[in-house]
Amino acid sequence: MINDEEVEILEEIMNIAFGKAASDLAEVIDIHVALSVPYIKILKADELPVYIKNEIKDVLNISILEQTFLGKFKGHAFMVFPSYAAKELIGMFGLEKDSSLESDPIATLEREVLMEVGNILIGACIGKISELLKDNVTYSPPQIILYNQPSETIPENYLSYNNSAIVLKTIFGFTKGDVSGFLFLVTSQESIQWLQDALKKFMEQYE
Repeated sequence: MINDEEVEILEEIMNIAFGKAASDLAEVIDIHVALSVPYIKILKADELPVYIKNEIKDVLNISILEQTFLGKFKGHAFMVFPSYAAKELIGMFGLEKDSSLESDPIATLEREVLMEVGNILIGACIGKISELLKDNVTYSPPQIILYNQPSETIPENYLSYNNSAIVLKTIFGFTKGDVSGFLFLVTSQESIQWLQDALKKFMEQYE
């Protein structure tokens, strides 16, 4: 597992990465994104459902954007949004919701807005990590996950005891609306080992 020193280095890299994400998002919707100081927690992947249940107040009313990233550092990124986030974001984008879509659990426009915002945040974050740690990464198309029980949050095949979860507890908030959320990654032990080596090389250039 990653030690305390490595976590501190990764937190600094995440600070840079989320700064890039905030800048990219501001260019799209002209809204400032406030970021908290990053906090990182390393878990076994099968501990994630309980962690999410404990961290999120209304665990039965959230949307999660999931995106796979591939490179030496590879895994699955999950951006967690409260259920009302899409409606708030639609207003920030200056869009009008089609009332005919109300019967949909998450309407088409809401889904598109969540995917746009999540795609920018995940892409900028993972992309900056990869850039700083000398990796190249590609992405699968993002998808929205809806669920009713905490155990259903993460697909079961991701919860192998061989997988680790890096919880990036950087909370993002939009200054023009009441929206916040957080990001976490599920990755393999092989990727964790690569990450440790990459962090060591990253620090060597400053010694």
